[in-house]
Amino acid sequence: MTKVTVVGAGNVGATVANVLAHKDVVNEIVLLDLKGDMARGKALDSFQQAPIDYYSTRLRGTDDYKDTAGSEIVVITAGIPRKPGMSRDDLISTNAKIVSSVTKSILEHSDDPIIIVVSNPLDVMTYAAHTTSGMSKTKVFGMAGILDTARYRAFLSMELNISPKDFQAVLLGGHGDTMVPLPRFTTVGGIPITDFIKPERLDEIVERTKKGGGELVKLMGTSAWYAPGAAAAQMVETIVRDEKRIFPCCVGLDGEYGLSDVYLGVPVVLGKNGIEKVIELDLDSDEMDLLKTSSDHVKAVMATYDGMKS
Repeated sequence: MTKVTVVGAGNVGATVANVLAHKDVVNEIVLLDLKGDMARGKALDSFQQAPIDYYSTRLRGTDDYKDTAGSEIVVITAGIPRKPGMSRDDLISTNAKIVSSVTKSILEHSDDPIIIVVSNPLDVMTYAAHTTSGMSKTKVFGMAGILDTARYRAFLSMELNISPKDFQAVLLGGHGDTMVPLPRFTTVGGIPITDFIKPERLDEIVERTKKGGGELVKLMGTSAWYAPGAAAAQMVETIVRDEKRIFPCCVGLDGEYGLSDVYLGVPVVLGKNGIEKVIELDLDSDEMDLLKTSSDHVKAVMATYDGMKS
């Protein structure tokens, strides 16, 4: 029996639970929120969809961590969303306390679960969850690159009027304006993207990708939820099925890419044990410089978090 807990029944958390239920790969999803009735209502609404969309996954909502006991995978979406004019870094004070508290509460009832962090600022919240848990970095990691590459691939699909199914891309770095999309590793139907799009236009699409989250905040007045929720659900599915797929995820680096003591998005192999391998790409000097810049930015925000704890 596979039991998954999603902490936070807001837009992102509810989407994670609903998309994951549709995949029909887990037995039970617990949707937990301080607003217990909201969690119970969204879980009930989602299960009432099951006879229509043909899935068997049971969903239940709660505000009691005891109901999460025995969870094998936990997705943390709890925290306040971004508002117009806010950067992800502005969220650190409030969301770090929430993520740390959630992590402690989860571990009181579940032994050695895999923890996937979605809360923003993503890289530093992954750091907070990892250090709070004391678990291996292979079991505590963040969802970032899957969402970022999805936005990148969606923009490319819009540009070329080609199905988004045919695009593959790799992206490194922090989840924010310093992320590092890699056109050199981007293909459509196995063909290099540079055969389709001129460098100047590709640069514009890369810049739009970097600010993809902010674009949606401006449009909607709050953070996105459909794509982030689906991205986290895809990670859970990959782990449950032990598919060993390659995804860019936020993980603590310990010498990979020449970087240490920082949490960044890099390509990894995901399987039943969590992160089973970190893949090191052979970056050129310009790509490495961009990755180091992204690393320096994340380290600065990590230092802010460390200063809050002292």
